[in-house]
Amino acid sequence: MVCGKIQTTRLISAASRLLAKKRRVSLLPQISPLHSVPIKNERLTVLPICLALALVLPTAAGAWPPRQEQPSGNVIRFVRNPDPAPDFKLDDLAGKPLTLAESHGKVILLNFWATWCGPCREEIPDLIALQTKYRDRLQIIGISVDDDDAGVVKKVVDATGINYPVAIASPEIRMAYGGIGALPTSFVLDSEGRVVQKHEGLRDPLLYEIEVRALLGMPVPVRVETFEDTGEIFLKHADRASQLPGVDLSKLTPEQRQTALHHFNAEACTCGCKFTLAQCRIYDRNCAISKARTEKIVAEVSGGAVQKGVRAKSPAAADSSSANQSPR
Repeated sequence: MVCGKIQTTRLISAASRLLAKKRRVSLLPQISPLHSVPIKNERLTVLPICLALALVLPTAAGAWPPRQEQPSGNVIRFVRNPDPAPDFKLDDLAGKPLTLAESHGKVILLNFWATWCGPCREEIPDLIALQTKYRDRLQIIGISVDDDDAGVVKKVVDATGINYPVAIASPEIRMAYGGIGALPTSFVLDSEGRVVQKHEGLRDPLLYEIEVRALLGMPVPVRVETFEDTGEIFLKHADRASQLPGVDLSKLTPEQRQTALHHFNAEACTCGCKFTLAQCRIYDRNCAISKARTEKIVAEVSGGAVQKGVRAKSPAAADSSSANQSPR
């Protein structure tokens, strides 16, 4: 199908089917990938994960980041006061200059992928269809993180019939967009070139279409809400987070919590990621170094560290002990 009006009833019906399946869906932080594929010459680990996501992301126990209370019905969420997307200057596989600025005024879907990533290859036909349907107002851009030469990527592009520009990512672009910890990863940009949403893993194409339509001011069968970026989109905003994955702050007072969070954002992780402790906890929830260090900071801030072999007595116990002593 080419660009044109879409029947709202179709969207409502499809959205309802997605909503009906939401109880069988897990949030990304709860998924334990079966395997990971390291990127050469970097510590970064790319997780080729597949995630089917309903329009409503239900709050789940232990999930991070904590979601604001979710209203009933279908909801999509965009960042409040979004940041401009980091621009770049690349050559696409056809040798033509490729920048975000060239697509200013259109909604942009910036898709990081790789030829060896199964979920990435699986979503290509849906991205092709989406680009065809909204070609006048949407620009999909593929950024390959393959270590192979451009010729290998071009063969896949030609074989799959990709109808949007594709370029090879540089390490600088990967880091500008937060390291790209999973594939596929897609950033949704509004017509002003601002990043309003980030998706990791394989998503239902209906979600992308509804987000695109909402950003274009077209009718959608969902409610649009906004949220503050606390590191979910850009790691630089980790300093806004009041909770971090794998870090228990529940036993701290409000003052102690603020002190601990300050330490997390001021101290660099020593695992080699070049992030702060807070950023590392968001980027790599499995990092043992940042987890151990944040736990130690929490203990230090709470004053709960107990010397080995010494058991502190409660005030009541101390008073009772004193009362039982005979006066001399």
